Amino acid sequence: MRIGEIARGVTRGDRRSLARAITLVENDPEAADSLLSCLPGRKNGAFVLGITGPPGTGKSTLVDRLIQSYRAKGLKVGVVAIDPTSPITGGALLGDRIRMARHTTDEGVFIRSMASRGWSGGLTRSTAQVIQLMDHAGVDVILVETAGIGQSDVEVVGVAHAVVVVLMPGLGDIIQISKAGLMEIADVYAVNKSDLEGADSMVVNILSLVRNAKKIHSPAVVKLSALKGDGVDRLVESVEQLRAGLRDRGDEMRRKSIRSVVVELARGRVLDEFSRAAASVTEELVREVLSGRMSVGEAAEALAAKQRRPAHHGVSGHRRSGGT
Repeated sequence: MRIGEIARGVTRGDRRSLARAITLVENDPEAADSLLSCLPGRKNGAFVLGITGPPGTGKSTLVDRLIQSYRAKGLKVGVVAIDPTSPITGGALLGDRIRMARHTTDEGVFIRSMASRGWSGGLTRSTAQVIQLMDHAGVDVILVETAGIGQSDVEVVGVAHAVVVVLMPGLGDIIQISKAGLMEIADVYAVNKSDLEGADSMVVNILSLVRNAKKIHSPAVVKLSALKGDGVDRLVESVEQLRAGLRDRGDEMRRKSIRSVVVELARGRVLDEFSRAAASVTEELVREVLSGRMSVGEAAEALAAKQRRPAHHGVSGHRRSGGT
């Protein structure tokens, strides 16, 4: 199927075309550029909700419940579910679909599991592009479930209009809720597995954190059990309030959507160039370190410097006069 035909299929909401388009942007950056240029301009009407938090907090189960809630409202739902890639084998489990299996036959739901492929921040290199494709396909709500992430892996805030941070009791509550990077991006805190001991005290701790932060718009704090469905309606209500506010700021939503794609594409290209440069000089630098003519830090600086100067410059300027 030609790129133009795929693009036309995406705009018609054809699921097979959307799946092919996503595969294209994942695996072929040049073809992805051609594909995106074939898509007509749209108003970026899809609402993008990020679902993030530490591993094991029940994000996939919560996404399953959110799909159910939004489908009950008659909305089309897209899911981008990120799984971490093994640094050893390069593989990923992509197990999120298992928890959402009951929606696979629903024509109003499109679920795509994606491997992070070493991309930091809990997302993948092509996340923003996939969001754009789903938007062009007429999806109303896009749920972006990040890989289980840590304190500084908060890139979902760059692609989502609102972010739900999912937490649970028993993971070192005080330490968990004080993590600056993760906790600062939340529009809603979801304390999942509310039947576990310590759920109430965790809610109190988060509410205290929210009050002390003194933000203009204080994040909501919702206690729920995604497995049982308890409290999910309250979470949806909090998210819908955010969504209603964003609808009144349509230009802001469009700018954020476009900005995220531009930044993601640029970042990917810079990393591609760096990887090509690294492949050509890394072994030489390793030999220099092993011989004692360079330290590891000097080798790293030499590799970085190659990206900042013309290619005909070598690494000899960083060599030591002798010894270790």
